[in-house]
Amino acid sequence: MTRDLTYHISGADAGMKIEEYLKQLGCSHHVLTHLKRTERGIVLNGTWAYASQRLSEGDLLQLHITEEACSEQIVPVRLPLRIVYEDEDLMVIDKPADMPIHPSVNNYDNTLANAVMYYFSGQNLPFVYRCVNRLDRDTSGLLILAKNLFSASILYQMSARREIHRHYLAIVEGETPLSGTVNAPIARKPDSAIMRCVDEDRGDPAVTHYERLAFYPESEALQIPPCGFSLLRIRLETGRTHQIRVHFSHLGHPLAGDFLYNSDSPAKIGRQALHSCSLDFRHPVTGAHLHFESPMPEDMKRLI
Repeated sequence: MTRDLTYHISGADAGMKIEEYLKQLGCSHHVLTHLKRTERGIVLNGTWAYASQRLSEGDLLQLHITEEACSEQIVPVRLPLRIVYEDEDLMVIDKPADMPIHPSVNNYDNTLANAVMYYFSGQNLPFVYRCVNRLDRDTSGLLILAKNLFSASILYQMSARREIHRHYLAIVEGETPLSGTVNAPIARKPDSAIMRCVDEDRGDPAVTHYERLAFYPESEALQIPPCGFSLLRIRLETGRTHQIRVHFSHLGHPLAGDFLYNSDSPAKIGRQALHSCSLDFRHPVTGAHLHFESPMPEDMKRLI
């Protein structure tokens, strides 16, 4: 996989070292090292350049990124793969429920990583799997993959700065307020390797904003208890593991169907009713604003 980038240097950036300019763009130390070690990785006005050289107004700076490595430990497997958007730098995927993001001991060949590797192996292209925002196995919806180490570096930094804005649809038990914010630190549950909990002393900061879109009272057909269900639109300010599931369980409004935090849920849809429905972020290279939406999946539609 190769990527060539061109930058026209303005007066505002004149006098900067190439290395300083690239760091300003979002290049990590790893990317800079890669460019320095790549033949004609950094080219200034047609000449192979050192990162320490200074820029002048009107200069033409070109970067050549080439990756021959491949995530060889990930086996290509033909699996459902819905690509919402793809260009030279990134992909936006609409992940189905019951699909892990990464291979693990018990999930060797049924993950999104396997599906993506199959997609690129069919094009005879080497590919390093880099998932920018992760979703739980049974959470459906939108996520971002970086296609090269340059875009990955910038996207990871954007994620850390909370510049990738994510919204979710969730169905929870009970009638919630019309809107609200949950500000409750989350930590690993002491007696579990998987579960998280709200912990004021040990937890990392976690903030979740929500608005109620609809309330569905009791239903004999679905055997919903008198508390009914609320349909929420949720915005994450932070991205802790199981954040939405933990926060709404803590509020007394656990997610419908959540086997881990709501094992007695009357809504037997086979997974937690949670869907990543929209993403907003700027393109890591062009800076253009990108917006993507994914409709509510059929199992959640059937529930409501």
